[in-house]
Amino acid sequence: MPTLLADAQNLLSDLLKRYSSRVDYLMIRLEEAEGTDIFLRGDQVETLSEGISIGGQIRACHKGGWGFSSFNQLSTISDRIEEAITAAKIVGEEETILAPIDIVQAVCDMPLTGSDPRQISLKKKKELCDRYTELLKSVDSRITTTSVRYGDSAQRVILATSEGTLIEQSWVDMEMRFAATARNGETVQTGRETTGSRKAFEDLTTLDEQVKEAAQRAVAALYLPSVKGNTYTVVIDPILSGLFVHEAFGHLSEADMAYENPDLLEVMTIGRRFGPQELQIFDGAAPQGHRGSYFYDDEGTPATTTQLIEDGILTGRLHSRETAGKLDEAPTGNARCLSYHYPPIVRMTNTWIKPGKTPVLDLFNGIKEGVYARNWLGGMTNGEMFTFSAGEAWMIRNGKIAEPVKDVTLSGNVFQTLADIEAIGDDFYWDESGGCGKGGQNGLPVGCGGPSLRIRDVVVGGEAA
Repeated sequence: MPTLLADAQNLLSDLLKRYSSRVDYLMIRLEEAEGTDIFLRGDQVETLSEGISIGGQIRACHKGGWGFSSFNQLSTISDRIEEAITAAKIVGEEETILAPIDIVQAVCDMPLTGSDPRQISLKKKKELCDRYTELLKSVDSRITTTSVRYGDSAQRVILATSEGTLIEQSWVDMEMRFAATARNGETVQTGRETTGSRKAFEDLTTLDEQVKEAAQRAVAALYLPSVKGNTYTVVIDPILSGLFVHEAFGHLSEADMAYENPDLLEVMTIGRRFGPQELQIFDGAAPQGHRGSYFYDDEGTPATTTQLIEDGILTGRLHSRETAGKLDEAPTGNARCLSYHYPPIVRMTNTWIKPGKTPVLDLFNGIKEGVYARNWLGGMTNGEMFTFSAGEAWMIRNGKIAEPVKDVTLSGNVFQTLADIEAIGDDFYWDESGGCGKGGQNGLPVGCGGPSLRIRDVVVGGEAA
C-alpha cells in the first residue's frame, strides 16, 4: 500500500479514470491499521498480540444498486473493482440518488494530547494490565474472578471517489475494560468499568480508583436486598443518560433504520413532539476530542453536529449520502465503517443530551418512593423497547437517597420514556467507554453524554413485589 498521499493519488487517479464511466459512482478506500490486544483473565494471559493490517475496499453504485469488494493485496485491486462494478450492475434497477457534497482534497490527523500508544512497548502495556488485575484482586478476598482487557488501534485511511474527492485521515483509539466477580456462597455479583480515549496513553494509566470501585461494587452487592419490582419515578445519573440516549433513541435516529421500515418512518416524523420543552438531543463528530470524533466520514462527507430533538420536538436524523438523497434531507456525515472489511452504514458518532436547569439534588424532591440508578452493567434494545441494568442503585424515600439495592433493571418504550422525563439536571458527563454494534460491525468507537434525568413511571425489575 502506498505510504504517502502523493503516491496514492497517482494510483487512485488512474484507476478512477479507467473505471468511473462504467457506473454512476465509484469509491476506493485504502487503509493501514496497527494495534495491540491484551486480555487477562485472572493471572492467565488469554490474548497478547500486536498486529498490522493493510487493505482496502471498493464501492460501486449503478442504477441504485451497490457492489462491494474488499482486499488485502493491492495487486488485486483491478479485479476487485471489476467485481464491485459487476455486482452493482446485477442488482441496480432504479436510480442512483446520492445527496450532493462538496468535493474535498484534504489531509487530516486527529491530534493526540499526550503519548501515542504506538510508542509504548508491549511489555509496559502488559504491566499496566497486571497492575489493574492486582488492584481488582486486592479489594477483597471474596473477589473470585477478574478480567482486564486493553486495546489500541491506529488507522490511516485514504479515500478517493469518482467525483474528485481525495482525503487522507488518521486517528488513534484506546480502550480498557475491567470486571470483577465476587461470590458469597451461592450469591454472585459482578462489577464492571469501561473507559476509552482518543487523546493520550496516559488517560489509561490513572484509573486506580475506577478499577477498585468496580470490585467494591461487586462485593457490596453480595449483601444488598434486591429491589422490589414495580413502577417507580427514577433518577438516573449522566452515564445511564448517555447510554439511554445512544442505545434507546440514537439507533432509531439512524435514517437507514427509518428508510427500511415505513412504520418507524411514520413514527419518526420530523416535527413530532417526543419530550418536554427542555429536552435537547444532539449527535455529531464535529466536537473534537471524543471517541466518535473525526473530520470526514467514510464517504467523504464533512463531520457535523445534528440536533435530533429541539425543545422536545424531532428535528433531525442521521444520514449517509444515500439515505439523505432518498429522504430529500441534508447529509450529516454519519456513514461509518469499522474497517476495510465492511461497507459504510449509518452510525452514531457522539450522542448527547444537553444539560437542563434543575440542580441535581432537586431532582429527588417530592419522590415519596423511587429509585436512583447509577452506571451500567449491560443492556439491550429491540426497536422501541429497551432494558438496561444499573451498576448500582438506591431507593429514594421522601425525597432523599436511602438504602442501596441490587438487581435494578430499567425497561420501557423509548418514546413513552422520553415523554415521561419530568426534569433535566444541570450536570453533565462525557462517557468515552462506548463500543457500538450494528450490522455485524461491533466495537465502533463512539461517545455519549448527558445530565442526570428524572423520569416517571419506569418499570424497574427485581424481586416481585
